[in-house]
Amino acid sequence: MSNTMDGIDFAAIVDKERASKQRNWLALTAAVIISAVWVVPFYYLAISIFKTTEEYSLNHPLSLPSGLAPVVENAVTAWTHAKMGAGLWNSALYGFLGAGIAVFIAALAAYGLSRIDFKRKNLWFMLIFSGTIFPLQMYLIPLFFFYQKVGILNTHFGMVLFYSAICIPFPVLVLRNYMNGIPRDMDEAARMDGASEFTIFRRIVLPNCWGPITATFLLQFTWIWNDLLFSTVLANRAEVRSIMNALQVFQGSYSSTGPNVVLTAAVIASAPSIMMFMLLRKHFMEGMRVSGS
Repeated sequence: MSNTMDGIDFAAIVDKERASKQRNWLALTAAVIISAVWVVPFYYLAISIFKTTEEYSLNHPLSLPSGLAPVVENAVTAWTHAKMGAGLWNSALYGFLGAGIAVFIAALAAYGLSRIDFKRKNLWFMLIFSGTIFPLQMYLIPLFFFYQKVGILNTHFGMVLFYSAICIPFPVLVLRNYMNGIPRDMDEAARMDGASEFTIFRRIVLPNCWGPITATFLLQFTWIWNDLLFSTVLANRAEVRSIMNALQVFQGSYSSTGPNVVLTAAVIASAPSIMMFMLLRKHFMEGMRVSGS
């Protein structure tokens, strides 16, 4: 019996469907393997914080804990020895002030680069954005000696100043592109009524940019919160250490407390940034969507 009827090759159709099913199974298998690779570290973290140091040392690292009570003892030990209260306060200070100042200045710069006509706008934009071209590590030595010379090494002001400056270029790129898409009709009408440029920025442009502003703020806040390199070099005293720097010192100085306590400290350190994303996730997703459109 022929597999072809009215010019239709049924055998080819069957082979194509079989090949499609095989590709689907391969894709599903790959997805399961990748998911397992991602889940295992979280599983290890989740069970380790509920173990005592003795239980962690004697049993297999992936074995289930005997109870839930040790997590409180681990948290108290981590909070006390790692001085997490000061580290969390410092990171929150650096994150909110550094990211907030950077995004505000970036919004002002983006407004000027997108809504005001003046000569060599692209040159000014490239000058601002050129700060992201070079590896950030190359700024370490000049910054260290400059901060030491002017007397702002190991100070809160020095860290906020650095984070505010280093976080400006990326928000400028995002906000400039977004502001270019906002119609200028209301700007011109406001100028005819005598409104200043700052009034137009504050009352017309800024309310339409809360989405990308929130997205860039969260991204810069997270980068500042997770920064270890610059906080270690520029703020290594206990009273100005960031939370990541405090974790590094705790891991090296109190390694005898056990990995379970160190992992508990890491969970506490990551909680504020996760909460920030959870609280502002609606605005963040809206900002990412409009920024990518």
